[in-house]
Amino acid sequence: MKMYDIIHNKREGKKHSAEEISHLIEGYVSEEIPDYQVSAWAMAVYFQGMDAEETAFLTEAVVNSGDRIDLSPLSGTTVDKHSTGGVGDTTTLVLVPLVAAAGVPVPKMSGRGLGHTGGTIDKLESIPGLEVEMSRREFLDQVEKVGAAVVGQTANLTPADKKLYSLRDVTATVDSPPLIASSIMGKKIAGGADSIVLDVKTGSGAFMQKIEAARKLAELMVGIGKELDRKTLALLTDMSQPLGRMVGNSLEVKEAIKTLSGEGPEDLEKLCLELGAAMLKAGGYSPDLDEAQSRLQDQLNSGNARQKLAEIIAAQGGEAGVVEDTGLLPSAENVESYRSPAGGYIADIDARRIGRAAMLLGAGRETKEDEIDYSAGIELMVSRGDPVDEDQMLARLHHGKKADLEEAEKLLKGAFSISGQPPANFDFIIDLIE
Repeated sequence: MKMYDIIHNKREGKKHSAEEISHLIEGYVSEEIPDYQVSAWAMAVYFQGMDAEETAFLTEAVVNSGDRIDLSPLSGTTVDKHSTGGVGDTTTLVLVPLVAAAGVPVPKMSGRGLGHTGGTIDKLESIPGLEVEMSRREFLDQVEKVGAAVVGQTANLTPADKKLYSLRDVTATVDSPPLIASSIMGKKIAGGADSIVLDVKTGSGAFMQKIEAARKLAELMVGIGKELDRKTLALLTDMSQPLGRMVGNSLEVKEAIKTLSGEGPEDLEKLCLELGAAMLKAGGYSPDLDEAQSRLQDQLNSGNARQKLAEIIAAQGGEAGVVEDTGLLPSAENVESYRSPAGGYIADIDARRIGRAAMLLGAGRETKEDEIDYSAGIELMVSRGDPVDEDQMLARLHHGKKADLEEAEKLLKGAFSISGQPPANFDFIIDLIE
């Protein structure tokens, strides 16, 4: 089997066999197939696409390229959740303790942030003392004892995906639906969970900004789950404006604690209840979404979910007292106000601009080597549709000495759209794809 023929076949729009995909991935990981040939293949896939079966072949080959986490020692059906990335996307910090409090084991591997999107591991590391690295045995023991654990991804999990992503990043093939789908699902399946729930974002703050592309991606990943015998559900959600009010690491931990206390933003709580209900249904813990949401609401109202977060933090060596006193979290040296240039209604808040501005304040990374200021970020004082007066505070900018405050403020000037009329109502939860 020759790599030339594999590239040629895809260039001509032909379907790959499982053997062709395995040959490609094994050869690339072992460095027998060079970057330039895989680059040519990735571009052929970008233009010709792959169907659900082909993408499942690629996903399975990616999974088989490295370690697989065996979760079979755990009691019950395990459920994992993944978001395709957004701004102020605090859902994992709320969902993991919420779903675990309902009796569902949640073994969660998460990543770090890059660019305008935040990473769950960075948010957790803003909690004093909390460790996100542990052995496989420690990981399993914590899930069995506490009900959940959130850790960084192991070094040898899906090495093929790491190589492919680096190549796609420099060959303009990142936004290929089958390559995105196999990357996400490869990591989720290698992580070992029995069921998977996906939060597929669309809008200005998402990687897939057009709803048609996001829907196609969601359907493709649900199809991969079916092909590989994983119960998979996907919610299609809008990321045209930031989720919640906080963007930044310790700021989002504070907001997660408020949400688990029943005092969080309405949109964040609603999305977490919807995603959590999908997790209970996917894992076979609830017969339908309404019953599942009711159970989760009970966990919020009783304080069980908030207590579960404290247990998870303590189990991972962190200062569990932050749940009672968020003043223990890092706070910025400086807080500036950004005010409205005119009166009217907030017609739109550009999530990507907000995310980029937060990154310039120190909350994110431009490159993987950049250091994060855990206290930095943006606190939104308004949401889409709110009436505002001229000179009213729209946001608070939390930053330290190394922040690029001038550039961040320039981004904010274009982030808030103000209109004389209130915008039409819309539901940011667009669809459920099963």
